[in-house]
Amino acid sequence: MSERITPMHALPDGEAEISLVVRLPWEDVARLGQEAGRLAAQTQRPVTLDEAVSYRLRSARPSATHAKPAGEQPAAVSALPRISGTA
Repeated sequence: MSERITPMHALPDGEAEISLVVRLPWEDVARLGQEAGRLAAQTQRPVTLDEAVSYRLRSARPSATHAKPAGEQPAAVSALPRISGTA
């Protein structure tokens, strides 16, 4: 098995850039094209699919469930009924 080394580059604005290969279904590529079109209309310039992905990742910040304080439990777990030890 051969592994590719993916270099990371520091950018002057304090961010980092990493290159990777992602396999996507054509439907997802089409959606990225639509996103690039919307972004190009907003910025009044051509936009690449790379830019559209970057923009989408930056603007859609999903809530990180793994970053909750230790005392909190997901609602689905706390809503489960208690099972008594008597049979």
